[in-house]
Amino acid sequence: MSPVRRKIQRLLVLFAFGCLALNYPLLALFSKITMWYGIPVLYLYLFAFWVLFILFIAIVTERKKLPRSSFPPLFSRKSE
Repeated sequence: MSPVRRKIQRLLVLFAFGCLALNYPLLALFSKITMWYGIPVLYLYLFAFWVLFILFIAIVTERKKLPRSSFPPLFSRKSE
């Protein structure tokens, strides 16, 4: 499997995880009146998820520089 395809698959898994984490059932778990250090638990969950999600995306995208040969050429030059 090429490194580009592996990176795309990891990003798709992160996207699916993000959609599930921000969907109703998990948000309903944290939608309580309880406070943690004076901050509602739902706000803490959303902020923590947001920070971790950005961190994971940065790790996946900046993990390893891909060789130039793994990218398809944008413009093909025809020799005349």
